[in-house]
Amino acid sequence: MKIKLVYPRWPKLPGQTEFHLPPHGPVCFASSVPDDIELVFCDENVEELDFDEKADLVAMSVMLTCQMPRAWEIADQYRKMGVPVIFGGIGTMLHHEEVLEHADSVFLGEAEGRFPEIIRDLNTIGLKRVYNYLNDFPSMDLIGPARRGILNRELYNYRGVQMVDLVHASRGCRFDCFPCCTAFLGGKKFRPRPIDSVIEEISLIDNSRLFFVDNSLAQDNEWEKELFRALIPLKKKWVSHPIKDDDEILDLAAEAGCWYVYQAVFDTSDHIRRRVKRLKERGIGVEGTIILGMDDHDEDYIKRLVDFLLEIELDLAEFTILTPFPHTPIRKTLEGENRILHNDWIRYTGGEVVFQPARMSIDKLQEMYYYAWDTFYSDLTQNMKMARLFMKVIEKEKASGTYSRARLTRRAWSAERRRNKPE
Repeated sequence: MKIKLVYPRWPKLPGQTEFHLPPHGPVCFASSVPDDIELVFCDENVEELDFDEKADLVAMSVMLTCQMPRAWEIADQYRKMGVPVIFGGIGTMLHHEEVLEHADSVFLGEAEGRFPEIIRDLNTIGLKRVYNYLNDFPSMDLIGPARRGILNRELYNYRGVQMVDLVHASRGCRFDCFPCCTAFLGGKKFRPRPIDSVIEEISLIDNSRLFFVDNSLAQDNEWEKELFRALIPLKKKWVSHPIKDDDEILDLAAEAGCWYVYQAVFDTSDHIRRRVKRLKERGIGVEGTIILGMDDHDEDYIKRLVDFLLEIELDLAEFTILTPFPHTPIRKTLEGENRILHNDWIRYTGGEVVFQPARMSIDKLQEMYYYAWDTFYSDLTQNMKMARLFMKVIEKEKASGTYSRARLTRRAWSAERRRNKPE
């Protein structure tokens, strides 16, 4: 049997540097597929999808809301060709009722230990319309190494430099934040993987640069310390979402190879200023994630916020517009206030206003979104600021003895030789 796994293309944010990370959902799903099944993968963001390639089943892995329209186009075409299609992934869970109009089957939940059932059904009684495992989470002991061998690694680099590999040490999140759907998808309970299992997986990754995609590593102090201590001997360099603002934890994170963190910046308080300062004091870069369009935001507030970001010297900033994705607390609120403009999902990118702001017009919020990007990157483009972060990680790799020119493509290696050529 042959399964074709497809990751549909999706639109990037205006102003965002064009680069592609190796997707995490597909490689996690792939690890649940029995070894006796031939599995081929296409990431449509970096390669063209070949509809002529034969397959017995097409599996659509969809992460984002804005991927859904393209995923439906692909599924409709395969089904016209007589190929059954099953959907899974975060985006599928958020939109499963709509997905059923374009799929033979929909899988909801986490796949570990469950995909053999689907194969049996496909070969015998036929696929069920819905396999619903939402809130029925598999044991964390079942989560083994992701199957990264399905990826074409040459396609994932930024200007010739190898990008990070994605990995996760936990699922679920005890912080039920208003713009986030994790509580619906993975539950409100922090579910850590066994640390030995995480370290084993990381040891198998032939890349010194990692991205922990956990919603937050700052959910259990002792677990976080244990994880960082276990990472130290591996000499990896890694990026993550927030870590705990605690002296011991921050010191351990730096020693364990923390390269930079994503830090939500939601106001101009001394609390945020202090967090950023304490990270940077330890050589940890900071990329601010800033949501624009909150109910207390007006034009002046956003201008002050951008000035603040420049003042505290964030390494990078990623601005998005508040977006009411399905199954988030903010969507429930905005629906109740009749403030959602439309459900044209391809426009739910985080770069377009899709709701009625409280203190600005729709056009003004859109204008301030572009203002934020343009002003923050007025001195150096995002490309240049990102390049500076990459140079920092290369310096860290050289200091720890993990740097290898083999991690660079030929073009980047040539550029580096020119930079290092004696005058």
